[in-house]
Amino acid sequence: MKKGLLVVLGALLLAPVAFGNDWGLGLKLGGARNSPSDLNLIYDNTLAASKEKTEGPIYFGVEAMYEFTLNDEVNKLGIKAGADIYANNEIELKGIAMTPGWDETTTEKTYAFPFTVYYKYDQGIEHWSFFGGAGVTILRSTIEQTGIADINKTKVFPHIVIGTEYRFSQAFALGFEGRYNFNAKVEKDGGVLSDRSGFGAALTGRFYFN
Repeated sequence: MKKGLLVVLGALLLAPVAFGNDWGLGLKLGGARNSPSDLNLIYDNTLAASKEKTEGPIYFGVEAMYEFTLNDEVNKLGIKAGADIYANNEIELKGIAMTPGWDETTTEKTYAFPFTVYYKYDQGIEHWSFFGGAGVTILRSTIEQTGIADINKTKVFPHIVIGTEYRFSQAFALGFEGRYNFNAKVEKDGGVLSDRSGFGAALTGRFYFN
């Protein structure tokens, strides 16, 4: 999975060089709904000498975009593809059943690959522009637990986005976007690996190459 993620990230980073004009690259820092229900159940229901829980609603992302000019410079149709890396959800249990040396760590790792088509009302340099669109996300979650084989699953679900950006120069804009994921709960064998359904938001620095 990590190798596949690196390949996608590399392709996104090279996209502006490969395709030239009208391409852009975005670097994103955001937060989204995070509901590690199964990890919470383990944490709440396991007797242990000490417990530690870390939840990761934050994510880092990179995206490549291409915008087609429609009837004038203001109206544009865009497509973008990205890769998001979520902070891990993790619990550490030490002294399970009050037994010294019986320790266990359970970690949820999640990656997402969103693909979006959007309309943009582009007002140019030193102005605010606005955009909105929809697409699909491919999400991959893995549960790693001490002494047990990894559990993983991939799910595809729809999302919508709406946002704005301020164009400081021909080459750079700072944007804010909100995203809503529909039915993004990843389940397997009766358990919930992760749940990223609902609202999220991100601040994005966009570098344009037109």
